[in-house]
Amino acid sequence: MAKAPQNAISPTREENFPEWYQQVVRAADLAENSEVRGCMVIKPWGYGVWELLQQQLDTIFKETGHKNAYFPLLIPVSYLEKEAAHVEGFATECAVVTHHRLELQDGKMVPSGTLTEPYVIRPTSETIIGAAFARWVHSYRDLPLLINQWANVMRWEMRPRLFLRTAEFLWQEGHTAHETAEEAMEETKRMHEVYERFLTDHLAVPVIAGEKTEAERFPGALNTFTVEAMVQDRKAIQAGTSHFLGQNFSKAAGIEFESREGKRELAWTTSWGVSTRLIGTLLMAHSDDDGFVLPPRVAPTQVVILPVTPSPSTKSPFSPPARNWRRD
Repeated sequence: MAKAPQNAISPTREENFPEWYQQVVRAADLAENSEVRGCMVIKPWGYGVWELLQQQLDTIFKETGHKNAYFPLLIPVSYLEKEAAHVEGFATECAVVTHHRLELQDGKMVPSGTLTEPYVIRPTSETIIGAAFARWVHSYRDLPLLINQWANVMRWEMRPRLFLRTAEFLWQEGHTAHETAEEAMEETKRMHEVYERFLTDHLAVPVIAGEKTEAERFPGALNTFTVEAMVQDRKAIQAGTSHFLGQNFSKAAGIEFESREGKRELAWTTSWGVSTRLIGTLLMAHSDDDGFVLPPRVAPTQVVILPVTPSPSTKSPFSPPARNWRRD
């Protein structure tokens, strides 16, 4: 009796889905754990997927009027303190820089030079981008302000999983400021729809789009809209979010402008983002027990199979030689 063919990945999805996921990442040579706990090395094949995701999303963002900028990795603690709900939501995930040099003592490098004010390695950039917006916005003519940043962030993670949950990860974060609440909400929903279409049309991943409950909202937001990707273990992965921030961050950062009526008003702001979690989402949605499967739009290497079939009147060079058969 012939043996059943062996699967390339062991265990299979049905046997142990979390371990199957880890094995697919390793087998596809996408990433590996680094020496820094909770952080990963994204290898060339995995980074190639991210580059394609980035290029396609960046094109969409620019088509919708957004421009790219870059903001500091280090955020003064005092900036976070200005928005109480925000800092409370991220307080347990923050990595804090407290010294600015190292000194050799007894053969060991010891931190020294205590900073006057500690810095947080950005878990997200609302506060420091808000400070920039406060410098840039003076009049209603400066609005809307539509900015996107491609960057890395750090959120201390106790139970890391490659691509899905790591202490440091890559992402984009959009930040916008508007003249009215209606315009800001329209922007929030527009980018929510962009994420929904991108996952559906570019990544071929089924999603459920909707609004988060009050308890699940982004810290400091009035509304959070999400796209929840459906994967093969019948669970959902939060694949992208878009937040209506109201005037909370404008009030904290002082993002004010002169209105059409000549009055001083606070801007209405939004933020939205997706991350390298999309690669883990792709893996969980499309891969099988033989390994990683990618939709063509985000595959770093494209393979095209072109069948060549000769017409009946054309003799193929691969045809066997003609034989004259006779029966004696």
